Amino acid sequence: MSGLTDNLESIANQIRESFSAKDAAREKVLPLCREAIRHCSNAIRAVHRREFDRAKQLLQSARNLLTEAERGAADYGELGYAGFVRDARKEFAEGSITLALVTGNRLPDPDGLGIDAVAYLNGLGEAVGELRRYLLDSMRRGDLSQGEELLLAMDDIYNILVTMDFPDAITGGLRRTTDMVRGVLERTRSDLTLAMGQKGVVDKLTDFSTEK
Repeated sequence: MSGLTDNLESIANQIRESFSAKDAAREKVLPLCREAIRHCSNAIRAVHRREFDRAKQLLQSARNLLTEAERGAADYGELGYAGFVRDARKEFAEGSITLALVTGNRLPDPDGLGIDAVAYLNGLGEAVGELRRYLLDSMRRGDLSQGEELLLAMDDIYNILVTMDFPDAITGGLRRTTDMVRGVLERTRSDLTLAMGQKGVVDKLTDFSTEK
């Protein structure tokens, strides 16, 4: 090598070592995030089965996995914002928010969940879809007891999301999630209104038959 590049191999070796260390960290963090996502998905399934204690346990396991993944990525700033890490945080937010709303508990905030605002807001939006599914399952059983309360929560979420009018590069594609929430909210309001109307008719007919 010429005098100007006689240290190039040394520079290249340093870069290779850096890449090798980052790749090793990625190989450690990736399965942890995948496992955390799996736990969150199972927690949401448990919520729909009304196994709330089980859902809480699964979400705690997911939080532990996320914490381990975040420690593994701590020395590599950009790795902490890789797609699989963001997805795991979003899924954790979605599961935690869904569980809180269905069980009537106070909504957790980003700091309480240990996640960033982008993951929280996108998880908040995704939770609306799970609330619709929970409500539809309840309506099929003839249970409308939580209908208005959960619909109001969905409405509140949408009203907050539409105020986050920032570029997608900042919000992580929140605009698309917000559009989804609007559609889900409109369909759910229509379904719940119809179900309550039908229940009202049935109740009146039952009262009339009893009087007769």
